[in-house]
Amino acid sequence: MKKLKNLFDGEQRNFITYAVVATSFFVLFVLFKPGSNIFNWIEARVEISRQEKQISGYRQELEDLDRRIDLLISDRDTLEKFAREQFHLAAPGEDVYIIEEK
Repeated sequence: MKKLKNLFDGEQRNFITYAVVATSFFVLFVLFKPGSNIFNWIEARVEISRQEKQISGYRQELEDLDRRIDLLISDRDTLEKFAREQFHLAAPGEDVYIIEEK
């Protein structure tokens, strides 16, 4: 601590003061310069976080769809149920009734 005090009281006082002020201005300029400032960095980080969550949701949805495809491919009863529900298909001799919900 005494060495630091001696720096500001000794011969280098003007140089140290100049260096501290110049460094402070440089840091402030880097943090707040137009076009690329700290606020843009924070905003970009928030956007990246939001998009990572969205990607995670899409991955989960993709896994669910893959499981459903595997089930439809491997199980004939599930495929038949899916075809009946989605495409209103029926076996020969059956009647199809469509009930629309409002």
